[in-house]
Amino acid sequence: MPLRLDPPALPEWEQPFATVQEQSRQLGLRAFVVGGYVRDRLLGGERGKTIREVDILVDGRGATQLATAVGSALKLRPPVIFERFGTAHLDLDHRALEFVSSRVESYAPSSRKPDVRPGTLEEDVMRRDFTINTLLMDWDGTVLDLTGRALQDLEARRIMTPLEPASTFDEDPLRMLRAVRFATTLQFSLDPSVESAIRAQAGRLQPPVVSMERIRDEFSKLIVAEQVQRGLELLDATRLLPKIVPQLEMGKGMQQGGWHSHDVFGHSLLTASLAPPELITRLAALLHDVGKPAVHELKDGKPTFIGHQEIGAGMAGAALRHLRYPGELTDAVVKLVRLHMRPIQYDPQGWEDKAVRRLVRDAGDQLERLLALARADMRASHYPDVKKIDDLEARIRRIDTQAIAAIRSPLTGEDLMARTGRPAGPWIKRVKTALEDAIIDGTLAPDAQAAWRYLEAHPELLQP
Repeated sequence: MPLRLDPPALPEWEQPFATVQEQSRQLGLRAFVVGGYVRDRLLGGERGKTIREVDILVDGRGATQLATAVGSALKLRPPVIFERFGTAHLDLDHRALEFVSSRVESYAPSSRKPDVRPGTLEEDVMRRDFTINTLLMDWDGTVLDLTGRALQDLEARRIMTPLEPASTFDEDPLRMLRAVRFATTLQFSLDPSVESAIRAQAGRLQPPVVSMERIRDEFSKLIVAEQVQRGLELLDATRLLPKIVPQLEMGKGMQQGGWHSHDVFGHSLLTASLAPPELITRLAALLHDVGKPAVHELKDGKPTFIGHQEIGAGMAGAALRHLRYPGELTDAVVKLVRLHMRPIQYDPQGWEDKAVRRLVRDAGDQLERLLALARADMRASHYPDVKKIDDLEARIRRIDTQAIAAIRSPLTGEDLMARTGRPAGPWIKRVKTALEDAIIDGTLAPDAQAAWRYLEAHPELLQP
C-alpha cells in the first residue's frame, strides 16, 4: 500500500495547492510537490507544522508557464523567472512557491555553471543533493520514492546522496557543507560513504569553486541550530571547518588552566552551544577567544592570555569579512569579542556605579547580547554559577541606560582641531572618550565650556 500524507496540504497551503493542481490540469502538465515539504511532513514535529517554502516539480517543460498561471489565478505579482534554468519564484504572503521543470545538469571540469537540459522525473531526482530531498507528493498525498531508498534513509535518519557521494559533491562542493548542516538541523547521521567523500574533497570548499557568500549562508544556518556544537564538531571531523574559520585551528590543544575545563578550541565550541540561538551572539561566542593563541604566555608555569580580547576582535573581524558577512553584523561581533571579559570581571562589591555606566556606554546596543555571551562563556567552564551576571543585569536595570547611550562629547573633532591647530588623528577619539567618561563619572557637566576647562586641568589628554 503506497505511503500517503493526510491531509496532503497543511491549512495555509490548501488554496495554493488547489490552484497549482487546477492550473496544471488546464495546461496539461504533471506537477508534484518535491523536497523539503514532503520530508518535513513525514518527519513530523515542529518542522512539519510550519513550512514557508514549497517546491513544485513539473514533469518535462512548463514550470515557468505554470508559475505564471498560478500567480494570475491567485492574484499575485508575476513570478520571478530564471529562463536559463527553467525555474520561477512566486511570492505569497510570507511564503513562497518555487517551480522547476524536471532537468538534467552536467558540469564541464573547468566550470561551476551547469549545462541544463530537460530530463525525466527520475533523472531530476537523481541529480538532487540528498535522498531525503528527492521525495515527491502527488495531489492526493501519495508519496513517491523514485530513488528506491529515500524513505529508508528518512526512517534511519541518515544523510545519503542519490548518486555516489563523490559524484554528487563533485557537481557542487557546497553540498558537503549542506550535508553537515542537514545532519545538524535534522539531527541525522552522515552515511559513512558521505563522510568519507567529504573528507576527501574538503579542500574544494573555497573560491573560486564555491563562492564565500554561499558558504556563509549555509554556515549561518548551522550556527543557529539547536545542536550547533555537534555540527561544528562534524565540520571539524570532515575537515570543512578549517576551510570556513581557519582562525579556530590554533586553539586545538591549547590548555587554559584556572576555571577552564577545555582547551581553547573545545571551550569555543561549547560556548557557542550555550549561547542563545541567534546569529550575532553565536558567532561572537564561537570567536570570543580566537585571539588567545596569539598572546599565550606561561608565567610561573601558568598560562596567561593578556590582551586576547583586542587581538581576538581583529581576528574575528577578518574572519567575518572573509566570509562576506555584512559590515553591521561584523561590527557587532567585533564589539562583543572586544568586550566579552568586562561582565566576567564584574565585582558586585568592588564596582562603583560609574563602572557599570561605562560598561553600558561601551556596549551600546549590544548590551543584551554581551550579557548572554558572558553567561555562556562562564557556563562553558568550571565557574560555579553566573549569579554575578544576574547581579550586574539588575544594577543595569536601575540605571537610565537611554540617558547613558545619549551621552556625547561636548566637543567635536572640528572643535578640537580648530582650538589646538592640530590635524585629525587618533588623538581626537581619545580626547572625546575621556570627556564622555568624565560625564559618566559625574565630574564634568555636558557643555562645551566645561569641557574646555576640563582639558585645561588635564593637559595630558592633548599630548601627542
